[in-house]
Amino acid sequence: MFENLSDRLERSFKILKGEGKITEINVAETLKDVRRALLDADVNYKVAKSFTDTVKQKALGMNVLTAVKPSQLMVKIVHDELAELMGGKAAELKIEGRAGAPAIILMSGLQGSGKTTFSGKLAKMLKERNHKKPLLVACDVYRPAAIEQLKVVGETVGVPVYSEPDNKNVVEIANHAIQEAKSKANDVVIIDTAGRLAVDEEMMQEIETLKKAVNPNETLFVVDSMTGQDAVNTAKEFNDRLDFDGVILTKLDGDTRGGAALSIRTVVTKPIKFVGTGEKMEAIDVFYPERMADRILGMGDIVSLVERAQQQFDEEEAKKLEKKIRKNKFDFDDFMGQIQQIKKMGNIKDLAAMIPGVGKQIKDLDIDDNAFKGIEAIINSMTPKERANPDIINPSRRRRIAAGSGTKLDDVNRLMKQFEQTRKMMKMVTGLNSSKMAQMAAAMKMRGGMPKF
Repeated sequence: MFENLSDRLERSFKILKGEGKITEINVAETLKDVRRALLDADVNYKVAKSFTDTVKQKALGMNVLTAVKPSQLMVKIVHDELAELMGGKAAELKIEGRAGAPAIILMSGLQGSGKTTFSGKLAKMLKERNHKKPLLVACDVYRPAAIEQLKVVGETVGVPVYSEPDNKNVVEIANHAIQEAKSKANDVVIIDTAGRLAVDEEMMQEIETLKKAVNPNETLFVVDSMTGQDAVNTAKEFNDRLDFDGVILTKLDGDTRGGAALSIRTVVTKPIKFVGTGEKMEAIDVFYPERMADRILGMGDIVSLVERAQQQFDEEEAKKLEKKIRKNKFDFDDFMGQIQQIKKMGNIKDLAAMIPGVGKQIKDLDIDDNAFKGIEAIINSMTPKERANPDIINPSRRRRIAAGSGTKLDDVNRLMKQFEQTRKMMKMVTGLNSSKMAQMAAAMKMRGGMPKF
């Protein structure tokens, strides 16, 4: 996501390198290139023009300090304006019910935009991060197997699903679900609706009627960011009818140019509240405009990286692990646990790109998310005793492990050597810093030094 835009913007700023001051001529040349970069990223033309006009006005109105180069100043102005373009600050989700009733979230959008999957992601996030007790409601009564799909999603995230397979009246289903939520003490109701086109009057009337009937705390519009500028146009049409509260951008991990993320806030004047960054149920992020601006300009997003780590690393488990490390008792069971936690944090390349300066270095590298499979195969081929006592794994055991895992003896030897080096390093790091992030950093170090299969 945004890789091409980031490259183009970086090239644009190079126009100012070597310049002693900002002038109308060099600013105009730079912003002409910036405008082209935004248009290539599928940003709305009016939005791109307004954006560059604002940047130009601010750039020419500022005095360049001797300690700040013109190109650096331009990056700062573009960064701030990008953040403002995308909403300025994160928008909160209203999840507190009215007068003892559960909070109601109504999902809307086109078919195939990812509403059902995102409903599950949102339910999981509210359950784990906000300690809510959500209920998913199946109000897509048209698409074959839609109810079953939501049930599978609900089972995956551990959230109950309310459905009435023989009822086609979505208002009745939703109202019955709300009563069910009250009786079962569910404090958030997430209503998954059928995908519809803005030109389908009957379907649009149905969701308008549903919204009036349930009076939701939040009406969210889910849009596939892969559709680019069409996503913005569709959002405007839906907003004119539904007056929704916020936008959800899905598939931001795909080969998207990012224009929807940059344009949609201006066109519909509604905030982007969440983004979907992968297929896993953990792949949901609150949308922070400033952090997104950081990533677009290649500055990384270390805050989001830390937050993802904190969500996955249990404090009690971290303390137990620290004690084992101090006693040099870190074993392959612990190692496997660390791998599973890192995998839950998301796409490896996406995580690495959050580290300032790293994204640019790895953009052309093919980092396979299945790279853990060879390591897991080797560890799973060990006996429980071997995993708990790595020191007993002698040459004959290594040959057996290699044969059992379908890898080479050299792969097993390399992993054993690196595991021992990592164990020593972790003990040293823990002695310096006993925080949870020490374990995360050490685990990430392991990932970087793993053998390739």
